[in-house]
Formats: sequence, C-alpha cells, structure tokens
Amino acid sequence: MNDVDCDVCVVGAGISGLSVAAFLGELEPSWRVLVLERSARSGGAIDSFSDRGYLAEWGPHGFLDNCAESRDLIRLAGLEAERVTAPLGEFVRYLCLDGRLQVIPQKPLRILRQPLIPWHAKLRVLADLWRPVLAGEPTVAEWVAHRFGPALLPFADAVYTGTYAGDIERLRIDAVMPGVRELERRHGSVIRGVFRRMRAARAANRGEKRRLPAMTSFAGGMGALPARLAAGLTARGALQCENGVSGIAQEEGGWRVTAERGDCRCRRLVLALPVNQALELVRAALPDQPPPLAAVPEARILSVLLGFGAEARIPFGFGYLAPERESRFTLGALFSSHMFPGRAPAGGQLLEALVGGRRHPERLTLADDELISRVYEDLRQLMDLPDPPRFAAVLRPSSAIPQLEAGYTGLLAWREAVHARVAGLRVCGFGWTGIGINDMVREARRAAEAVRAPVTATAGPEVKGVYF
Repeated sequence: MNDVDCDVCVVGAGISGLSVAAFLGELEPSWRVLVLERSARSGGAIDSFSDRGYLAEWGPHGFLDNCAESRDLIRLAGLEAERVTAPLGEFVRYLCLDGRLQVIPQKPLRILRQPLIPWHAKLRVLADLWRPVLAGEPTVAEWVAHRFGPALLPFADAVYTGTYAGDIERLRIDAVMPGVRELERRHGSVIRGVFRRMRAARAANRGEKRRLPAMTSFAGGMGALPARLAAGLTARGALQCENGVSGIAQEEGGWRVTAERGDCRCRRLVLALPVNQALELVRAALPDQPPPLAAVPEARILSVLLGFGAEARIPFGFGYLAPERESRFTLGALFSSHMFPGRAPAGGQLLEALVGGRRHPERLTLADDELISRVYEDLRQLMDLPDPPRFAAVLRPSSAIPQLEAGYTGLLAWREAVHARVAGLRVCGFGWTGIGINDMVREARRAAEAVRAPVTATAGPEVKGVYF
C-alpha cells in the first residue's frame, strides 16, 4: 500500500483486532478503519482443522454464552444460525484423581457435597470465614492453601491447567482472579462475599434461578467467527494481511504507523496484539514510559487428535483434566464429538489431548509418532479405547499462552497509565486482562468505545465464574 490516512488504525487481526473493527463499524459507520496484520491469515490463535471428516481446533474450542459483548459480535458477524452450544448443566467434566476419572460438579461449592475430599478437609474450607487476607502478590497455590486448605489444590490445579496450561506455583491470584481477590478484601471472606453476591443477584432477578452458561462454537468450528468478520472487513477494503507493523510514532494530530507496504497516518491507534508483541511497539514509541516487565512468560501446548469408532467407550461429557500430582503425560483431553455435532465422521468419536504447558515444555519437542503413542497409552489407562485409533494427528499451534505471573498486575497498572497519559492510543489483545475469547471481546468493545471519546472511569474487576 502507499501511504494512507484513516480515522483508526488497528494493528493485529486476531479476534481482538477483528472485534474492535466490527464494533467501530457499528458505533461509527462513517469512520475509515484500517486493520493491519503481519501474517497471511486473520484470526490469530483461532483456527479450525479438518481432515477425513474430523473437525478440531488449533486454539480455543469455544466460549461461554454469558458475555453480552460476545453475543453482539456473533450478531455482527451474522453467525446466529450457525451457533452450536453445549450447556454446562447437561455436560459433565471429569478430573483425574488417583488414576481414574471422577465426575466434578460444575460449581466449586458443590464439590463440598461430594465424597471427593475427606470431611476434615471440608471443614477446613470453612476456615475461609475467619482467615486473614493474605498480603502481597501470592501465587494461586499459596492463596488456595491459605484460604481453603491444601485438599483443594488439585481442583485449583485443574482449573488453571485447563485455562492457562499454567503452574499454580507461579500464576498469581491477583492476576487470574482479581474479582475473587476483591471479594476477599471487601468481605474478609470469599465464601461470605459469594453468598452476598448470590443474594443480591436473586433479589435483582426476583428469585429466578440463573442457568449455567453454555459452551458455544459454530457448525464449522471456531474458525468461522474470525473468517466471517475478516470477510466483512475485506469487502470494505479495511483489512490488509501480510502487512506487518514495525513501528509506531506519535505525531501532531495522531499517529504514524510504519508497515511493510507503506505508512499509515491515523487519528487514533489500537494495538490489538498479544501482550509481548504490544510491549515491543510501545516500549520503542514511549521510551520515557517503560513497562515494568520486559516480557510476560508464555506456555505452549500441542494437541494430539485420536479418532475412534463407536466401540470406544469415552465417558459422556466435555473431557477431563489431570492435576500435576497425577504424573500423567497429558494435561487432559477434550471429548470433542460429545461437545458439538460434526466433530467426527458418522459413527465416529474424536478425542483432543493437550500436551506440554508451563511445566512440561520438553514434551513439545517429541516426534509426532512418539506423541501419538504416549498419548494413546495415557488415555487407554483411563477409558476403554480400541487399538489402534482410526485417525491420529498432531497439531502444533504457533501461538503461546501468556502466563499471568509475578509483576503482571503492575503491568496492567502501567497500561492504564499509558491510556490516561497518551492521547489516541489503546492497547488490548491476547494476554491483557485475560486469555479467554470473552475476555478479549469485552476488552475490544471497551477499546472501540474509548477511541470514540475519553473514558474517565473503569469498571471494577469482574468476578468470573469457576466451572470445572
């Protein structure tokens, strides 16, 4: 491209950047918005895999339908008719405990009603009602053990293995669950704070019971969402792939964006990039406001796909996770053909096993044949699987998962300071305030609204539901 002028330049065409552009298209239809992406395809970590009738995911497998911004995005993409759901209340999840799969209730408090932990450990959970607030920036493991006792550590491990492929000895509770931390500080107890919120919610809903959210995807896989958003932008000439950005600079009246195919001058700039990519650009552009962290640690995972016929006895549900103490080769597995239709050929079933993560990066270097063999042996110890599988493949995503560890909350405070001091700049994307699709879409909506007019106040931390 030759040098161009636009109202808003969005750097990055992952789900964050595509969402910012979609929301701006509705909020300010007369504005010229230009999205620049360095790779040949849009969508970032979101992409679907299809082979011989099996449909899997390179990245996220879905998102919960309890986010208004994500529902709006589906509407803007025109994908309402292609949406498929798997309700949490109807699909169970499993935890590998003591070498076997055990059904886990979808809400943490319901775990206390099950014979999964001994009675003395259940009584220890109630100590949360009088335990003092843990000072500093504790790890997830430190915080859970302090508030609820060590018996709940395997359950916390499962949650954050499934979300971040992370290590609860390094992830920080203030970063991954700021809303729960706020309940602790405000009420002196998480349990007390949760029950007060529940009473307030029931009063607001006039006593109606709130349903559990549903896991959501699309008939053609998650890749349908960025593909549809990108198609709309391409039709308007608002998306340029294979046009990476090497630098940004503030100038009179806005910003200059230096890209491979020419410069872009814009009144407002949105960096919708994974956190480490955004840090590189902002650090160079604002040398007098350096971030407190040079980079955020990352974890990588790969997926091993195993296809079977109807004879495989795969438990009904979403899948399972394995705490580190179980010493399994896999972090867990998704029972994909149970979750959504069309994930396997007629009469077939598909498993997607996850390997690697923050604790075991060395496993990512293994050859495909060894990975398939070790995953198969791991899974057949937990369920009745025929030998050999009908289908096997290994997916090695290029994207990595930011780890919200020491110093991350300070990094968020730095970002907010940049937003307040630097005119016309907004930073969002993978790893800023979360890694889930709902997190990123919600942040994208805020970014779109912020570039329209100055924002003087921000909402408090969200209390995210914990579902197993």
